[in-house]
Amino acid sequence: QVQLVESGGGLVQPGGSLRLSCAASGLLFSLASMGWYRQAPGKKRELVATISNDENTVYADSVKGRFTISRDNGRKSLYLQMNGLKTADTAVYYCTIPGTDNWGQGTQVTVSS
Repeated sequence: QVQLVESGGGLVQPGGSLRLSCAASGLLFSLASMGWYRQAPGKKRELVATISNDENTVYADSVKGRFTISRDNGRKSLYLQMNGLKTADTAVYYCTIPGTDNWGQGTQVTVSS
């Protein structure tokens, strides 16, 4: 079955950077669109970014210019480079195959001084 395993979260100061990774298995990764979502306490899960199998990307307005989504089909991995982090970026970040029920367990990102 499909497995998505996120890593790379942690505590970072405002203005700092983190790189999230998602290791995928059980799917034809190179053919799949992939995405990152996040959920902050008391808020709904929201889209962060998606990347298609031909590497077209879509970003939420709140992260444009600061976050970069990328993929490595050979490693079956999805990445999210997050720069210029703000306290508002604090959330659990999830890797997903958009439009399916396949989600990772999430990785916590906390931006705080």
